[in-house]
Formats: sequence, structure tokens, C-alpha cells
Amino acid sequence: MQTSPLRAELLFDLDTDTADETAEAFEDAWLDTLHRIGVEAEGLRALPHRDPGGLDWLVLLSLPLQAFLGALGTEALGDLYAKAKQLARDRLRGKAKPRPPLVLEDAGTGLRIVLEPDLPPAALEQLTALDLTRFRLGPLHYDRSRKAWRSVADEADE
Repeated sequence: MQTSPLRAELLFDLDTDTADETAEAFEDAWLDTLHRIGVEAEGLRALPHRDPGGLDWLVLLSLPLQAFLGALGTEALGDLYAKAKQLARDRLRGKAKPRPPLVLEDAGTGLRIVLEPDLPPAALEQLTALDLTRFRLGPLHYDRSRKAWRSVADEADE
């Protein structure tokens, strides 16, 4: 019995001052990376408007998160994360601003997981085994001092 592939939507927050060929190459690299791990993805570009209270990100990957993390496993997630960091480095080379994170968003609940640029390997291992139903508000961040994924908004709401 064949299972249907995971479907995802990629939203790119790309600078409008960058050549379209560069942006397209960046998008193509992302789509190719996801395709290689069995995820059917469609790429979209965010409008150039910035919400001052919003989360600054370079790529937002929206898909069924629990299924994605469970099926992917630590090694594949690590590969995707490493590729994300490399693409961000290449994309932002020579720019003064810090590298924005990769954000995973559950397509059903809207829960977001923020993957900062320098997560330890243990964070990715924990993430693949994390029960996302424990969280309601998000976003989830890896707390290095606690060595755990947490949602400050969920904790404040308790």
C-alpha cells in the first residue's frame, strides 16, 4: 500500500532588492531539498510588507508537522536544517543583518516551531519525538538552558 506524500507550502520572505534569478535559485534549492526527502512543496513569496510585531523569518514551511517530524527522523531533519542554514548563509552573504530562522508551521493548527540558526543536535533529536498536542499557542523555541522545547505563551496562559 502506497502512502501519499506529505504536502507543504513554502513561503519565502525575500528582499525585493535582490535579483529575481537569485531569489528563484534560492527557492529552487529549497523545493529540491524537500522533494529529495519526499515532501511535495509549493513555493510562494511573501508580500514585502513588514509587521513590526511579527516574527522575522526567511522561510516558513507549512505542513502537517507531527506527521512530518515523525516520518522524517532526526537524521533527515538534521540534513534539512543544515541545508537551511547553508542556503540562508549563501542568500545573506555580505548583508549586515543576522540570519533569520527557519519556521515550521502546522498546516492544521497554526502552531509554529522556530529553528534558530545554531541549534544543538540534541534539539533536533528532541523535536522529532515531541508531542505537539501539548502546545496550544506557540511559537515553540528551544531553550538552551533548560535543554527543552517550550512555548512561553503557553506557559504564561496556564
